[in-house]
Amino acid sequence: MTMSAKDTNASTHQPIWLQEYIDSPERQIHLYKKTLRILILSQIFGGAGLGAGITVGALLAQDMLGTENAAGIPTALFTLGSAGAALLIGRSSQRFGRRAGLAGGFLAGGLGAIGVIIAALTNSIPLLFISLFIYGAGTASNLQARYAGTDLATDKQRATAASMAMVSTTLGAVVGPNLVNRMGEFADSIGVPTLAGPFILSAAAFIIAGLFILILLRPDPLVVSTAIANAKKKGDSVLTGTNEKNATINKKGVVVGALIMILTQFVMAAIMTMTPIHMGHHDHGLGEVGLVAPVGSMPLLTLALVLLGLGWNFGLISGTALIIDSTHPSVRAKTQGSVDVLFALSGAAGGGVSGMVVAHSSFAALSLSGAILSLVLIPVVVWSRKSPSKEL
Repeated sequence: MTMSAKDTNASTHQPIWLQEYIDSPERQIHLYKKTLRILILSQIFGGAGLGAGITVGALLAQDMLGTENAAGIPTALFTLGSAGAALLIGRSSQRFGRRAGLAGGFLAGGLGAIGVIIAALTNSIPLLFISLFIYGAGTASNLQARYAGTDLATDKQRATAASMAMVSTTLGAVVGPNLVNRMGEFADSIGVPTLAGPFILSAAAFIIAGLFILILLRPDPLVVSTAIANAKKKGDSVLTGTNEKNATINKKGVVVGALIMILTQFVMAAIMTMTPIHMGHHDHGLGEVGLVAPVGSMPLLTLALVLLGLGWNFGLISGTALIIDSTHPSVRAKTQGSVDVLFALSGAAGGGVSGMVVAHSSFAALSLSGAILSLVLIPVVVWSRKSPSKEL
């Protein structure tokens, strides 16, 4: 391949098309906006796939297992699956770009949803558990897509870009659960158990989201942003291995961002896992479960769940921005994947213990415990503001 003079500097050899992005801020802005549009579209479908499955996952497990104590298992399984997928997506994104990592996760999540449907048809508990684990890959892609939107964003745009991706997910997550009744009716009409119906929507939505990413996310934003960042540092010595990692990570910023995300995810997963079960005790139907999952006073509990979701988004977006600001593109995707492993595991822990807490105490006790645990973030934030961070 013929390289221009700009393509052949001492620190790197870039393809001509990539050098054009390095040299042109206008191209960078155009690609940033294009990336956001693609991610918004894919996240709407991804959110629908995620929301529909999560809404009835606990109910399906309770129905198949015949006990409420195991109702937290689905959340634990697909969040554990999300943890493993987060690591794989992060590493594959670092090596091959966002497109390969995110598309692979969405497509795997779609296959997991198909497996849940087959498990419900055959009443196979082992297949249900395996499929829910694989289904978690869609969750991981849904979350890590927020990072892709920030790859080409400026420092001031990063939190906004991440929030746009999450808002798109929320739109899909609202639409998906509210199709629960219709998907249940559709499932009945084709001989599939009612509670497996939403997973039909999940399978289709995840696969469509994966295809959007695979086909349209070109050029890859992480590849371009890494090349731009490296070009800005071309006067520096080439860093490799551990030295490169230490020179391009603000460890304190990563720790603070991770703690914020982990605690908010634990609380949200614990409460939301048991909310549909709690509603069932108050004779609410699937349509109401899909809307909010509140019980008792509908307006008051709707507000409570909205505030829970708002707090979760604040934690996720602020933690995401901190991690992005604390990493260089050359190690960013791997670091993000590693943090999202802990993020997913915290959700698995929250979902796993929620059933036991409610079974031995009450839903109110679970919610109150989550509120108290959330207060831990206050000293963390105070500490982060008082102690100056060090670039390592």
